[in-house]
Amino acid sequence: MKTAELRKKDVAGLEAEVKSLQKAHFGLRMQKATQQLNNNATLGETRRAIARAKTILAEQQRAAAAGK
Repeated sequence: MKTAELRKKDVAGLEAEVKSLQKAHFGLRMQKATQQLNNNATLGETRRAIARAKTILAEQQRAAAAGK
């Protein structure tokens, strides 16, 4: 998911996105452990997507806290 799409989501949507990405990353790690993963680059892609979503989530939470 692109950064622009993530910025359009609210805090609850971002938390759900992070959770689903973490679940997908876990599945990929299990596939790697059982020698079923064909493309190892997907592990790095999902890890970076999680970091991207968490960064935007933290930015939005800081902005909401500053607005109060």
